[in-house]
Amino acid sequence: MKTIAIIGSGSWGVALAIHLAKLENKIQMWSHSEEEKDLINNEKKCKYLPDAKLPENIVATTSYKEAIEGSDFIIHVTPSKFTRETVQQYKAYVTNQPIVICSKGFEKDTMYTLDEVVQEEIPNAKIAVLSGPSHAEEVSIAIPTVLVVASKYDSVLKLVQDTFMCSKMRIYTSRDVKGVELGGALKNIIAFCAGVAAGIGLGDNTFAALITRGLAELSRLGVELGGQKDTLYGLSGLGDLIVTCLSEHSRNRRAGKLIGQGKSLEETKKEVGMVIESIDNIEVAYELGKLHNIEMPIVEAVYGILYKNLKPEDAVNMLMNRAKKNED
Repeated sequence: MKTIAIIGSGSWGVALAIHLAKLENKIQMWSHSEEEKDLINNEKKCKYLPDAKLPENIVATTSYKEAIEGSDFIIHVTPSKFTRETVQQYKAYVTNQPIVICSKGFEKDTMYTLDEVVQEEIPNAKIAVLSGPSHAEEVSIAIPTVLVVASKYDSVLKLVQDTFMCSKMRIYTSRDVKGVELGGALKNIIAFCAGVAAGIGLGDNTFAALITRGLAELSRLGVELGGQKDTLYGLSGLGDLIVTCLSEHSRNRRAGKLIGQGKSLEETKKEVGMVIESIDNIEVAYELGKLHNIEMPIVEAVYGILYKNLKPEDAVNMLMNRAKKNED
């Protein structure tokens, strides 16, 4: 049995808490609000996962000290844009616990991946990144799920693999932290694009092309930024890309669909009701592509839709009428 601190009580944080609690671990969960804390402690519910019942060995608190004290390791699962601010508030309570990043995205201002953000704030931290095709709604009800954890520390890989694995969750290990991190962050962009395609009524042919060519784009950028191509074609890249592009559980796909149906960005954010990682990620990927001179026509098209008043239908025509070329 392990004592595990989970920083963040959104749908993914709670889903992981349920999984780990069922394996008889003690879960100390930090929540940003008294309302969420009380719902978890008193009713054993999560407002984002209405069908889930939380085990008794999950206890929520609004105190970082209470959440982290005595823990064997820390799971960080806040929205990416709050990562640095949150780490700055809890780093004083971290001793030698490994930190497992389960958030997916970039820091917008610096264009850092989240492992870079945490490492900058806690230089001696032993960091891992957990990613892969995983909807919180399904993990919370024990639908079989396969993930990958990456770290440069073998002891941390073993700790995470041993703690998480059971008949309902399989964990592979990797030393390619950058590749696993980038796969999880960049796939959200293509999922958003898949939603736009659904919103304007396109079909299966289009989705298949979008996933395939989207994977080519995120792989080009991911390799340029230090990831390995095999990693990006694995669970964290291709696997997560498939599940987020094709499932109605995906908030990024749902947001794109609303944009495709003509909703404004503000209307979309309000209707989805949760943080939409892909929107900030699109800006970062667009800037990174320009900075590194990487050809990313899908990213450029969706950037145009969000920030240059490009109509989705015109974006499709623009992509379909690009100059002839070989597949690469």
